[in-house]
Amino acid sequence: MDENVPGLPSLLRFRPETAGPLSALAEALLRGPSPLGRGERELIAAYVSELNGCRFCASSHGACAAAQLPGGSSLVRQVHADPAAAPVSDKLRALLAVAAAVRRGGREVGAEHIAAARDAGATDVEIHDTVLIAAAFCMFNRYVDGLGTSAPEDPAAYAQMAERLIVHGYGSAAAPR
Repeated sequence: MDENVPGLPSLLRFRPETAGPLSALAEALLRGPSPLGRGERELIAAYVSELNGCRFCASSHGACAAAQLPGGSSLVRQVHADPAAAPVSDKLRALLAVAAAVRRGGREVGAEHIAAARDAGATDVEIHDTVLIAAAFCMFNRYVDGLGTSAPEDPAAYAQMAERLIVHGYGSAAAPR
């Protein structure tokens, strides 16, 4: 792993054989076609990462969400602190509850979570995408933290990553800077 490259990009460079599929998965989940906006999907990824205690992923995806959602970093902080009180739509609040349940375990998603999401206006595709983002980010978080990657202290570093990801996507995550 490259000690000078933080988080997931260092792992993608270390194992190029897995970089392509992992980057393609992130690209599909966070930037591909979905009824959920890119900022909403990034917020779900950041929230799950925050719950998992993965500082790199929570910060990098939080910065991506902040750059794409009204409310910016203040909104991301509010969702991380208490999604029930955060100024998000009822639908997004219900989807965040689904994501939190997935994070605890797939079987933790109950009929009440799905019913609440549907009652708030979520479609089956939005529920599907939320579950898959949450499940994938549990894996990404464990990958990043399980191999002890570094995480920048400076929030500006995450803002720069967000700018690059928003413009170029996740296929560029392992590319040299």
